[in-house]
Amino acid sequence: MEKITRRKLLEDSLLLLAASALPVSIAGAEERRKPRAVGPNDKIRIAVIGFRGRGMDHVRSYAAMSDVTVAALCDPDEGAWGAAVKAVTDRGQSAPRTVKDLRRIMEDPEIDAVSIATPNHWHALAAIWAMQAGKDVYVEKPATHNVFEGRQLIEAARKYRRVCQVGTQSRSSVGLREAMAYLHAGKLGKISLARGLCYKTRNSIGKSNGPTLVPESVGEDGYNLWLGPAPIKPVMRQRFHYDWHWFWDYGNGDIGNQGVHEMDKALWGLNKRGLPKSVIALGGRFGYEDDGETPNTMVSVFDYGDCQLIFEVRGLKTDDLKGARVGNIYYGSEGTMVVPNYSKAIVYDNDGKVIQEFSGGGDHYRNFLDVCRSRKTADLNAPVEAGHYSAALCHLANISYRLGKPQPLNVKSQAFGDNKEAYETVARFEQHLADNGISLSEGTYQLGRTLQIDARREKIVRDEEANAMLTREYRAPFVVPARV
Repeated sequence: MEKITRRKLLEDSLLLLAASALPVSIAGAEERRKPRAVGPNDKIRIAVIGFRGRGMDHVRSYAAMSDVTVAALCDPDEGAWGAAVKAVTDRGQSAPRTVKDLRRIMEDPEIDAVSIATPNHWHALAAIWAMQAGKDVYVEKPATHNVFEGRQLIEAARKYRRVCQVGTQSRSSVGLREAMAYLHAGKLGKISLARGLCYKTRNSIGKSNGPTLVPESVGEDGYNLWLGPAPIKPVMRQRFHYDWHWFWDYGNGDIGNQGVHEMDKALWGLNKRGLPKSVIALGGRFGYEDDGETPNTMVSVFDYGDCQLIFEVRGLKTDDLKGARVGNIYYGSEGTMVVPNYSKAIVYDNDGKVIQEFSGGGDHYRNFLDVCRSRKTADLNAPVEAGHYSAALCHLANISYRLGKPQPLNVKSQAFGDNKEAYETVARFEQHLADNGISLSEGTYQLGRTLQIDARREKIVRDEEANAMLTREYRAPFVVPARV
């Protein structure tokens, strides 16, 4: 009875908070404020927003830099503050101030830049608000939670003349930059297919027996801030942090989590800037029943006309493919390139002989900070445009999947026309399920709708249901503006 009472109190409080919350005047005085010009001897004053997970790497990395001051830390979970402050002071910097509400960061004229590692559903809005307030932005992958947000990010960066780097850090790896130059120079011949792999085991997140309480360190006001653009709903997962990745309101499944890195590299290798001609996806959540909504096993096919991109997500136990598990494979007329991690590439000829290797890492944060000083946005290794397209492919695959219908595993699909690579991939998808104890004679999967894309307009052709899923219904005042 006590839990029910507390839950009711929480829900009532959230409704009150949502009704009374007022947006900060970010597009008012802040829009007109001229950002501080950072001189060569000035320290860049940065705020890290969100540091329960990936954001701690942001905190530690910036705190170790002699030309950066970590001026503020922002997270709605006060339980995360102590470790982050200690990470800063352990590296010789003064303790930064800590706040729950990121709008306080946007108001602060002493902040030059923000580094965003919130849950996905906050990425674009936080970045847009920061740029409107005259601040440069490093935003974690995926840059967006839906396709609409990507174009708004691009427009905001242009309008406010701000630096916006996306956290797809492979683009700063020396080895991969050399490997991509090799591909783009035509040394592997014509690239007909790029395959992205996210073979990363994801165990069940369990099944709750109803709504669970928000952690005390977050509290009622913190949960309202954590939700931001998302609708007010009870917490329907056992673990409040991280497992939001597997819920549509906040995350994008593993294709938009770990997978977006490999999607980004696939596009990079194909040298494509823009959306494909068509998209189709299939998959399901196999191997267990839990609270998660997103698929743990998925195949997506993107047609660019002169080449294609096929993406595979496997959350159950699996072997690698040609030496890659979380990586990429590029198929050219003169051979194959395998990228097994963030900083290495191996080139094979058509007989399977190694003919070239590339290796070497890089510092993605340093690239961002260097451009913050130089203002030469062309020097960004992962500009917002690239981040938009790699995230958009993940979103389009998810839209296709969500609009799909159940199909028996034992009936061969005709959904891919004469695309031999797609059918070969689906055959391996089915074998993978069988290897994990999924009955092919009794099981089903979700076969997505084929989406025809108008790449110039970034719209789906003659499908209003799918077009509606290019954006979301935002919860005021946490609204990505139609005009930035």
